[in-house]
Amino acid sequence: MPQVNVTIAGKAYRMACGEGEEPHLEALAQLYDGKIEEMRQAFGEIGDMRLHVMAALMVADEVTELKKKVEALEGRLQSLQGDAGFADQRAGEIEEKAAAALNAAAERIEGVAKSLLPGQAG
Repeated sequence: MPQVNVTIAGKAYRMACGEGEEPHLEALAQLYDGKIEEMRQAFGEIGDMRLHVMAALMVADEVTELKKKVEALEGRLQSLQGDAGFADQRAGEIEEKAAAALNAAAERIEGVAKSLLPGQAG
């Protein structure tokens, strides 16, 4: 199992991860380290544990907000897919009616044409 060295809040950690996940784990560690640095800039040195908890809560808050947005977008997508399905059904119905009208018109035209041809009149 691959291992990655990451640095969070100035401390190095050796982490195991799945094959090929090394860059992702490093990016996550950098993201979290950035949140801790934001907290440090905003509140100064208030203790490592408190900084970690505050940064974790910020990340959790962002995740929660993103989940809400995803749920809203998924709901909207389902609604649009339903609208598109209805539109497709309606378009199919209109095409069928148009085809029937064209066939009826073609039959009438043929009837008129036959009545105009010499020796074909009924």
